[in-house]
Amino acid sequence: MTAGRVARLVERFDAIARTRMAGVPILHPGLRVEAVGFAPAGEGDGAVLVGVLVTPWSMNLLRLPLGAGPVAAAGVSCWRALGDGEIEFLGAHDEVLGAYEQCSLFSPMGGFRDAAHARETAEAVLAMLRPAPSHLPDGLPEPAPARRAFLFGRGAAARA
Repeated sequence: MTAGRVARLVERFDAIARTRMAGVPILHPGLRVEAVGFAPAGEGDGAVLVGVLVTPWSMNLLRLPLGAGPVAAAGVSCWRALGDGEIEFLGAHDEVLGAYEQCSLFSPMGGFRDAAHARETAEAVLAMLRPAPSHLPDGLPEPAPARRAFLFGRGAAARA
């Protein structure tokens, strides 16, 4: 189910690139639609796929629902727990994909050299958001998650 959901996402945004976005001046000619690092998060009705969608016009962190759990309405922002912090997402809806949530990372994409550079950036964002397995002995504190706060300038403290 998850691989099919990601394949439909890429197919849909490929179609958008060929139609609605065709000829738009902000398109980066060296980029193509690519889904990076989508993996399941949550359980039951609240299960989602989280990953980065790279397009020639933008890069977004996405939450694609797998169940019937809550999804923000199109245009409505919401804070979602991710890793050990919170990220602000905006609800979106597509007639083919249905409801999903997105967090804009980059737009336009002119600052990227090529597709490999965009993919590396998407992978780096996901690495910061997904805590690595700890190899510290029991009883030692985990390091502070300063990278996420620096990257996004957000988090619980930023909202207060």
